[in-house]
This record gives sequence, C-alpha cells and structure tokens, in this order.
Amino acid sequence: MPTDPSTPVLPGTRAGRDPERSLRRGPRRAPAEVVAANQRDRLLDGVVRTVAQAGYARTRVSDICQAAGVTRPVFYELFKGKEDAFLAAHRYGTDMVVSAMEDAHAGARDWPGRVRAGLGALLDILAGAPAFAAMAIVEIDAVGPAGWEAREELLARFRDFFTDLPEAGPPLPVEELVDILVGGVYSAIHRRIAAGRTDELPGLLPSLTFSVLAPFLGPERASACLDDPAPPAGPLPACLAPDS
Repeated sequence: MPTDPSTPVLPGTRAGRDPERSLRRGPRRAPAEVVAANQRDRLLDGVVRTVAQAGYARTRVSDICQAAGVTRPVFYELFKGKEDAFLAAHRYGTDMVVSAMEDAHAGARDWPGRVRAGLGALLDILAGAPAFAAMAIVEIDAVGPAGWEAREELLARFRDFFTDLPEAGPPLPVEELVDILVGGVYSAIHRRIAAGRTDELPGLLPSLTFSVLAPFLGPERASACLDDPAPPAGPLPACLAPDS
C-alpha cells in the first residue's frame, strides 16, 4: 500500500477484508450512503485483486465478494455483473493515474521536462500498484469489446499530453506520429507487466522519454534532456538551447 500521501490509492492496493474497513453494526451503524460507498470501494479492491491473481476469465462474482467481504446481493445492488465491476475499477483507477500525470506534467518548466515528469508519474504509480497494473493494462484485453473500448479511451487521454509540442517537428502527420508514440509506450509498459516485472517499470523512464522526445528534438537533444527536469529559473537545458 502506498505510503506517500501524494500517491493515489488505486483499487487493489488495499485488502477488501481489512478489519479496519469494517463498519459498525446495530442501531448506531453508519448512514446508508456511507455503507454503500464503503462496500463499493471494497468490491473495487476485490475485483482488482481477484482478476490480477486468477485472470479475468477465471474470476467469478463469488470470488470478488469473498475478497471484498461483501455479499452477492449487495454486489448486484451496486454492479450489473463482473464486467461492470471490472470497468468501474478500471475507470476509477485510470482517472487517478491520469490526474497524477497531469499534475506532474503541469509542474515542469519545459516540454521535455513535462514529458519526463508525466511518464515518471505513470511508471512510479503502476510499479507501486502491481495488482491494478496487471488488471488495468493486461487483463483488460480479456474483457472483450467493452474492455477494448475502455483501453482506447485511455490511450486517447494519453494523446492529450502532446498538445504542447514544440513548433518545429518532423515533416510527418503529427496525429499519426503521436498515435505511434503512445502505442509504443503502452506496449513497452504492457510487456513488463505481463512478464511479472512491474517493479521494474521506473527503469523504463530514460528509454521511453527518449523515444517520445527524439522525433521532435532529434537524437542529440533528446539525449541531453534525459536528466532531471530543468529548475524553474536559470538557463535553458542543453536540449532546448538554440543551435550555435
């Protein structure tokens, strides 16, 4: 479970049956809306953990309920079925991931720094939430058309990080190039997670940063931008300094 308060608590990072998450029974029990929210959160954790361990195809609603400590009738009050619960967990978690990437992206001084910061946030968050990473990046393929649509929606949101591209770029259709870069980054992340090497994701940061920057800055300038982002004030980093 993440210990940094700035790190989003993704579905699957907590145990649904954790005693600390149980609610008081009897006349002084929590209001109905609080109970429902608690049960929903526990079920989201349950679906992520169960799918990450058993795979989407082999996961049953009863398994999710067992992991969450929630009854089947309550599950069906909150979700239509396994697919609905999976997609709810995927949507909830990826919203948090993209929000954290946006915050990191906005906090950097220049475009190369924003690329590096956004990618770094993505890799660190997924590395710290291996169950969610497996469920959201790998098992999404097993869901079928609804899962593929959710994946495409996520990739479309990643394309938004290319709205501040440098004016000078390669003589190629920018939209096609961005699609290729987003797909390449996603594929590299997918391979590590599928191989059970989620903890190694932060090590991809230099390669992924270079692969995104190089088509727009050239190999030499892209290499010069692989260090920490430039400070808020001072000279431009070598990768952005004008040619002499």
